[in-house]
Amino acid sequence: MAGARLGDCIEMQEGLIKRACSSAMKAHKSTGKPYILEKSRSSPDAVFSFAGSWSVNDWFAGKSFGEKKIDLGLFPSLRSIGNDEVAVVNEAFLRRFQAILEKQSFQSEVQKAVTEKKQVVFTGHSSGGPMAILAMLWFLEHCPKPENDQIHPRCVTFGSPLVGDRIFPHALNRENWSCYFIHFVMKYDIVPRISLAPLSSIEKELQPILQFFNPKSPFFRKPMDASNFYVNVMWNASSVASHAACNLMGYTNLLLETVTSFIELSPYRPFGSYVFCTGNGELVVVENPDAVLQLLFYCPQLSSETELAVIAYKSLTDHLMYENELKECLQIQSVVSLDCLEELPLSSDGSNSALDDLGLSTSARLSLRAAGEWEKQKKRNEDKINGYVRKIEEGLGWLKQVPGQV
Repeated sequence: MAGARLGDCIEMQEGLIKRACSSAMKAHKSTGKPYILEKSRSSPDAVFSFAGSWSVNDWFAGKSFGEKKIDLGLFPSLRSIGNDEVAVVNEAFLRRFQAILEKQSFQSEVQKAVTEKKQVVFTGHSSGGPMAILAMLWFLEHCPKPENDQIHPRCVTFGSPLVGDRIFPHALNRENWSCYFIHFVMKYDIVPRISLAPLSSIEKELQPILQFFNPKSPFFRKPMDASNFYVNVMWNASSVASHAACNLMGYTNLLLETVTSFIELSPYRPFGSYVFCTGNGELVVVENPDAVLQLLFYCPQLSSETELAVIAYKSLTDHLMYENELKECLQIQSVVSLDCLEELPLSSDGSNSALDDLGLSTSARLSLRAAGEWEKQKKRNEDKINGYVRKIEEGLGWLKQVPGQV
């Protein structure tokens, strides 16, 4: 779907999107405050913007991916129905959010915004994004729903790393919460891909990279060689995306199982709506989480090895460009919504400049097609199961009317 406005595609006022981005970047530059609240008596919304952290310990807990099972007391909906499998979350991010939650001021300010019938918006840039995501989940679990059905809460992140595993998108779809989460990602921004790599592969470079993003650091935005960091992150992203694509396409080769026995794959997966910024003022909206995972890998690919140093550095600078990029995109309003992935052409035909700007190869388009087909198959399975449920309910209703039957 081309030609639509961004606000229509993600069902959010564009003025509020700009406010969320501006507030998220303001929190990025703040120090000493875990979040800032922007609210006024005349405004219909309350924007909670979370600051990031520039310590490795606040990004990874342990040497691997730093994951742990989520606390169902805090997030009871994040489990898989059927086998009661519990969702996995980044422990370092969860620990930071719990520290915020322990401050009574945060809970009371959220409750006050609800009482005042404000539209609550949680936002964050960089590692402030996971705080906004977890705050939104906590809000949906524990805060009363607004009386006005038109006042929907929103979580909007910019360049956020991934937070949870494959159970997150399933649980949020089940609760009809996915539409509340909107994530903006620049084409080359490396941060949304960081969680796909284990700490052991990037530990040496990660602290200097975080200082590049830290506005209070003397190394903020200073030129640096990020080539090794970029290659290590994208190599791990390749492993995750390739394994996921093979599963989507139904490959049964035992090599898949062999590979996972000696290559550690990240458990983290996307969820919610993603808005990819091409860098040319155009936007691509994707709601299919399997497709988003493929795009996180395929979008920042190099055309040749000679580009490595330039693209690696751009993968850092893009992380700080969301406010300028969004301002340009909202003026141009060239928006594409990828809602028929199974019909995606396997090569560029020049009819869609936004997709062309993402630089999608034939392999990428095949993976996106597979994600679309898998989503359609899941829907067919769901409809089939719902049909069985209706028949069972009809049968039980008939039995209740028969004398002597249970």
